Amino acid sequence: MKRSRFLLFAVLSAALLAGSAQAGPKVLMKTTKGDITLELDSEKAPETVKNFLAYVEDGFFNKTIFHRVIDNFMIQGGGFGLKEDGTIEQKPTKASIPNEGKNGLKNERGTIAMARTGDPNSATSQFFINLKVNDGLDYPSPDGAGYAVFGKIVEGMDVVDAIAKVATEEKKMKGRYENSVFEKEYRDVPVENVVIESASVASE
Repeated sequence: MKRSRFLLFAVLSAALLAGSAQAGPKVLMKTTKGDITLELDSEKAPETVKNFLAYVEDGFFNKTIFHRVIDNFMIQGGGFGLKEDGTIEQKPTKASIPNEGKNGLKNERGTIAMARTGDPNSATSQFFINLKVNDGLDYPSPDGAGYAVFGKIVEGMDVVDAIAKVATEEKKMKGRYENSVFEKEYRDVPVENVVIESASVASE
């Protein structure tokens, strides 16, 4: 009898702890393919989430495009803005942030992670959404640092999958290096622009 009471107490305690866990902040992205809602993990990726929310609150992602789409891998956005004349230009960003790829979160289907260069601590505004389990991007692969996951899709994965299926091509866009802007060909760019019309904090 005492053992049964102990087990019941343990189960109830676990349930209460699980119920008291706070969901992370949510971001609503309205795109030309539909809405996507992200839930961010402030506990495991605090600096990355703080950085991402700063861009959201500044309106940085509004009128940016998903500029790199590779079916069965990932879709990438957050760097290139669609201008009124129809040209696409990489936007100037805030300073880069430290890599939180060691936080235990995995590059699983439906997760969002920071894009970066070969320098592990070079992430700024660009992010990608995993279309499948990409464990080759988890810490410590592929270069000892991994790619930092900081949230997941909670609504709109069908929209993400629809974006993954769009036709892509090589396209001329204006890139940026420090204060210089230059035109070059980029691969895996959607033929028809997939635009993030707006990104806003849905709840905290």
